[in-house]
Amino acid sequence: MASNTQATAEETQAPDEFAKLSWRERISYGAGDLAQNLIFGTVGSMLLFYLTTVYGISAAVGATIFLVVRWVNVFWDPWVGAFVDKHNFKRGKYRPYLIYGGIPLTIMAALLFLPIDAVRGNVFYAFIAYLATALIYSFVKIPYGALNASLTRDNDEISTLTTVRMTEANIGNLLVYTFLPLFVQMASPNPQSKDIGFFGIHMNLGDYTSPKAGGAYFMVMAIYMVIGFVMLTATYFGIKERVLPTKEESDSVKYSDLWTEFKQNKPLQILGLFFLIGFTFMFFGNTVWPFYMQYNIGHSEWMASINLIGSIPGIFLVFLWPIVRKKIGKRQFFYAFLALFIIGTLILWVWSFPAFKNSVALGYTGRFLMQWGITAATGYMWSLVPEVVSYGEYTSKKRVAGIINAIMGLFFKIGLALGGIIPGYINAFFKFDGTKTTQSAGAMMGIQWSMIWLPIILAVVAMFIMSRYTLTDDEVNKMNEELTADRKAQLDKA
Repeated sequence: MASNTQATAEETQAPDEFAKLSWRERISYGAGDLAQNLIFGTVGSMLLFYLTTVYGISAAVGATIFLVVRWVNVFWDPWVGAFVDKHNFKRGKYRPYLIYGGIPLTIMAALLFLPIDAVRGNVFYAFIAYLATALIYSFVKIPYGALNASLTRDNDEISTLTTVRMTEANIGNLLVYTFLPLFVQMASPNPQSKDIGFFGIHMNLGDYTSPKAGGAYFMVMAIYMVIGFVMLTATYFGIKERVLPTKEESDSVKYSDLWTEFKQNKPLQILGLFFLIGFTFMFFGNTVWPFYMQYNIGHSEWMASINLIGSIPGIFLVFLWPIVRKKIGKRQFFYAFLALFIIGTLILWVWSFPAFKNSVALGYTGRFLMQWGITAATGYMWSLVPEVVSYGEYTSKKRVAGIINAIMGLFFKIGLALGGIIPGYINAFFKFDGTKTTQSAGAMMGIQWSMIWLPIILAVVAMFIMSRYTLTDDEVNKMNEELTADRKAQLDKA
């Protein structure tokens, strides 16, 4: 049961708000990102494909389910953010949600792929299951995001923490976007020996578009959910909350603070819009990638090996992010990696030409550059959230990390939704038919628009948005020092 009472000792002891984090704490926090990709990333990557092939509903209906659920989230997430900011548990302000929300989340995410004939093709079941999963996910995603700003105010530590958490997040992406389709195909019916496009390796892969593949999806998803919950538990036990609102600040939180904060906090407005655009075209690619490989390229058996190569930058090159930022600056960092994303996407377009479809090297190159650009741009922007929280605290004298992360989570989820909804409607408009093994030229053009051209257009828009972000590192350091001094003075007085 949540309580608004904090221990007297905690109120009168000044924590080290500029703490240097141990590697154990950094890795433990990043385990939460890995967990969320294993649990909810599977939903974003495979659900629309599953619903329109195995489950047996139309592309338009699948997209509509995504649309309605995300509109519900528009009103739900702000309430969750205000609730989280206003309440405390005995064992922490944000950490307990990882356990209390994580248990039902893992169960509901697995039930999305329930392989029984009684629910197959049932639109009502698909809608209710997805709605419940999304609503519960808010009680994990928002508190977890708020934890990022509660560990320390030190900018360099936050930068290091971001590289660690994004490394682990991209390990999760590797497991979801590379191995998940492979495992599902391995467990699917009618297996055939196929060259997976990786050093001549052949594997027995089944038909994961078959209505009989439901059991394969459920088995793999359930295993992923269990591992994800273990990772959430590791985060819960491995971190310490230090930078927290006072009891008076928590008591004064209102639902309307969301609108007040968003109206007054210009860096929040810009970063929120960047989140929206960035995650929209990121999830465009995640949603459409299985379609693109299956129909436009015609080599779904290569998907795992190409995704494996594409995952390299997000795991092994993340350490370069702070170095690049210091060399070229905050905004130029995003310009450079978004440009890299565009180059990689254009190479994947060239790969779809009839003369090049059998060139796996083009797939490797395009996916590598595309993923390097998108993982850097959408990964490193999380490091800006704590400074936006500090800016809000500095200007409004109220620390509402939960509300700000609810706003960011809202933009993230709208981007996630649009990335799934729009391709679904595009598929419907261009007459995509999931019951057919081959698609018309028009249907493949629709897939191409979702995979190539719309993401490129949105990447250019994202560059323009980031050009409006003017909060400098010196300004952030000055604000944090003043805020810490004020907090210590209040505690000394108490």
